[in-house]
Amino acid sequence: MEKNCTNCNEVITGNFCVDCGYPVKLHKIDKHYIAHEISHALHFEKGFFYSAKELLIRPGESIKEFIYQNRNKHMKPAGFLLLSSLFYTLIAHVFHVDEIYNQMIKVSAKTGSINAIMSWVYSHWGYTNLFVGVFTALCLKLLFRKYDYNFFELVIMLCFIMGEGMLLIAAITLFFPLLGTSAYLIISSIISYGYIIWAIPQFYDGSKILNYIKAFFAYFFGLILFFMAIIPIGLIADLFIKIFN
Repeated sequence: MEKNCTNCNEVITGNFCVDCGYPVKLHKIDKHYIAHEISHALHFEKGFFYSAKELLIRPGESIKEFIYQNRNKHMKPAGFLLLSSLFYTLIAHVFHVDEIYNQMIKVSAKTGSINAIMSWVYSHWGYTNLFVGVFTALCLKLLFRKYDYNFFELVIMLCFIMGEGMLLIAAITLFFPLLGTSAYLIISSIISYGYIIWAIPQFYDGSKILNYIKAFFAYFFGLILFFMAIIPIGLIADLFIKIFN
């Protein structure tokens, strides 16, 4: 008697669905199932810490290793960036660092959709970094034309590097009560931006000084383009609000 997959409804002839890979029979939730789930969680944690360590000491080599050789040791790049950003967000909230950015938003844009978008940006660092990474990848593609990396490989590289940058900021945020606002903003900016500008050339050729200059301008213009994109989006949103209200 033929069986149909409970996940995709395709006909199953073996122990697994050939279409989606779903098993015919699910494992019973018992001590063996729990042990299996824990091992997966530990592997996830191991991948995160492995990526964090490698990106700190040899970012270029470890990212190229992920792209071309072995993707099992590292955590997935987007997940690494989002989790690193989440760590920072939680620590920033505990030490009330997020209030600094909220005050900056109120001063720079008091009303309208731009203010709402900026509030979202500063409270969703993971997604913000993904968007910034897209714009920065476009700039890198332009400035490092002679290197044969495609756009998506550059986005992967930036996910890892910007994720590591967020971890560095998170570590500095732990000392916020000792540093104070001004010192914290200066030190965190220097270390995080400095790391990113140092790490990007390692992916290309870290022996060339020109590559560090290119990395600086690529990241700088990536940030500028991202924030410039917010302005028309906010203005269009305000226009629609006025029309439909």
